Amino acid sequence: MGTDNLEPGEREADAGAERPMLTVKLVRSAHGRLKRHRACVAGLGLRRIGHVVQVEDTPAVRGMIAKVGYLLQVEPAAEHGG
Repeated sequence: MGTDNLEPGEREADAGAERPMLTVKLVRSAHGRLKRHRACVAGLGLRRIGHVVQVEDTPAVRGMIAKVGYLLQVEPAAEHGG
């Protein structure tokens, strides 16, 4: 079992596993906030109030959510059947 096709930072055990997803909604404006907080909002893929995105539940994403949680509404993503 080679590690040729793994992304940087990805372990073999995580390679085939699907990570849980989170639904994140921007409920307050990032305008006038700290530059680092605006960067976290942008890093989550949020652009405007009411914008909803689904992101992987990773430690990095959890850290961004923790930093700007006062601007967000966060829920586990709905299971998609298939």
